[in-house]
Amino acid sequence: MSIHYYTKEGLEKLREELKHLESVQRPRISEQIAEARDKGDLSENAEYDAAKEAQGLLELQISKLKEIISSARVIDESQLDNSKVLILSKVKVRHKTLGKEFHYTLVSEKEADLASGRISIDSPIGKGLLGKKVGEEAEIKTPNGSVFFEVLEISRA
Repeated sequence: MSIHYYTKEGLEKLREELKHLESVQRPRISEQIAEARDKGDLSENAEYDAAKEAQGLLELQISKLKEIISSARVIDESQLDNSKVLILSKVKVRHKTLGKEFHYTLVSEKEADLASGRISIDSPIGKGLLGKKVGEEAEIKTPNGSVFFEVLEISRA
């Protein structure tokens, strides 16, 4: 089992999602199965089959979420080194070709949200930036060739 790192807020969000799946979604699907069962012959009951399939998918989702939560570790930001890019680093970079500056915060995959500048440490940019120091260049391989970013600043989120 691999360890997943989260912010305190990110882990709480996962726990809330699990609680919702178990306390809201699970009873709803059970009701659908009961209603479909009450309609008679189960051998030709599409509603029953669909509800049972939905139940199986939900239980799989709950199981995966429980596994992630059990292997999750909250990151102690006070212990992180600001001299290089790590998870929870807030990074200011310059796209060498475009000359544009971008701000990213590196987070776990489940907390990523590109619209708010939160990118996964498992994304190509995240992987390329990890371990870099201010002034260093990161080569990011894309389908259209390599892109180069210069690390301008590193701070904590």
